[in-house]
Amino acid sequence: MSHIIDRCDVIDVLEESTRLHRRVLVTLKSGRHFVDETRAVETNPDGEWAVFRDHDRVLVDDIASAGPAEPPESTYRGGKH
Repeated sequence: MSHIIDRCDVIDVLEESTRLHRRVLVTLKSGRHFVDETRAVETNPDGEWAVFRDHDRVLVDDIASAGPAEPPESTYRGGKH
């Protein structure tokens, strides 16, 4: 089973993706995963949602982990994987 990170850490990663326009690797608790850029993290009466550029919005509580999809450009300038 994949490592589940703290909910606050997930929100921090998603908000950083929004600010810096960087793609994140998102793994859902269902086991599905995808890479996308976060457009916003919204709080609604039905919960906190991550809004992505190319995927449907996702309830933050359904995210098992999230992290940078690529190394930061300032320290590494490699090609695409």
